[in-house]
Amino acid sequence: MDTRSSTGLLGTLVIATLVALGLFGFLNGYVIDSPGEWLAPTIGSLAVAVAVVGVLIVAGARSRRWRQNPYW
Repeated sequence: MDTRSSTGLLGTLVIATLVALGLFGFLNGYVIDSPGEWLAPTIGSLAVAVAVVGVLIVAGARSRRWRQNPYW
C-alpha cells in the first residue's frame, strides 16, 4: 500500500473507533443508567449538532467552487 491509502485507512479506523467509543458512552450513560435531569440538554445538544452539520453539508453541496481545489 502506498502512503496515501495507509493514511486514509488509519484515519477511517480512528474515526470508527471514536464513533464506537461515543456510542458506548451514550448507551452506557443514557440508555442503561437513568440520565435524570441531563436528558433534555443532551437531546438539545445533539439536535443543534445535527442541524449545524446539516447546514454545513448543504452549504458545501451548493457551493460552485468545491471542485476547483487542486486536490480534485
